[in-house]
Amino acid sequence: MKDIKWLLVGAGDIAQKRVGAALRDAKHSKLVAVCDINEERVRSLVNEFSVEQSFTSLEEALEKSNCNAVYIATPVHLHVPQALLALDAGFPVLVEKPISLSVEEGKTLITKAKSSGITAATSYYRRLFPAYQYTKQMLENQEFGQVVLVRMIYDSWFSPEPTDPKYWRVIKGKSGSGPISDMGSHMLDVMIGLLGMPEKVSVLCDHLVHDWEVEDTSSILMMMPNGAQVYASFNWSSKTWRHEFELVGRESRLVWYPYDSGALKKTVGREITDLSLPPASNVHLPLVQDFVDALLNGETPVCPLSEGIKVNILMDSVQKAALEGVEVVIPEVEF
Repeated sequence: MKDIKWLLVGAGDIAQKRVGAALRDAKHSKLVAVCDINEERVRSLVNEFSVEQSFTSLEEALEKSNCNAVYIATPVHLHVPQALLALDAGFPVLVEKPISLSVEEGKTLITKAKSSGITAATSYYRRLFPAYQYTKQMLENQEFGQVVLVRMIYDSWFSPEPTDPKYWRVIKGKSGSGPISDMGSHMLDVMIGLLGMPEKVSVLCDHLVHDWEVEDTSSILMMMPNGAQVYASFNWSSKTWRHEFELVGRESRLVWYPYDSGALKKTVGREITDLSLPPASNVHLPLVQDFVDALLNGETPVCPLSEGIKVNILMDSVQKAALEGVEVVIPEVEF
């Protein structure tokens, strides 16, 4: 296999903003086909990226396109059924996050990928950020000492009209939840990648501003195995904006703010150092390159399904804690 030839499934917001360009621009990678039920969106991507083939039926695309890998960039409720079709057709698959609406649904995809021996992964691209790598190195070097606190904040305003193509994000049956599933899943993955899974969780979760069936405001309190405390707040209920991640240890602390900018503030004692480790201009490009390289070299991608499903395990526990109003012990799930 000399080049990875992609079928992009889903021609919506994320495909137009970053994924299409990443599939085109990665080394040994070509975007050869696009599939979406919306013909106008398909034409737009075909014209922008000079794509050879276009489809409105996934079954037809898997049968007739010249692809040898599939990227799933559709709403969450479609991830598993579409990825299963891709695996059934024999194609490696990279799935947008989160993997699925629930752990149980995600299990079916993991089981299929394992039994088929076909590579499958999910798009938690922040694991390839220089800021993430720097933080991980600090942990490995024990620069933090004992980790005592993690703090994650995402405050934003999201108020789509029912006619907005992104309105699916506030429909529980299509998204799973609101900002917890949307941006929260990314931030929870960073925490899990750096520190592992928490042991238990308590939640306050409501729709305070918007008349939705998903939350617009959430406060999540977790405890890590070493006793470290984690506070996370993911909100679509304020017209102010804030996005940051903070890791505090006995010896030092590190703040990512703004979260995706690569601007870090490192504190040791009373000494503060400002660092700049910006991500790639297209944050999906390193992720796609990692997956392409994994396929060509027979390696494991940065976030295989078995790793990405951990976010779903945590989010399922968050939903249970919010619904029942109790502290939930996060289960250990084997795959």
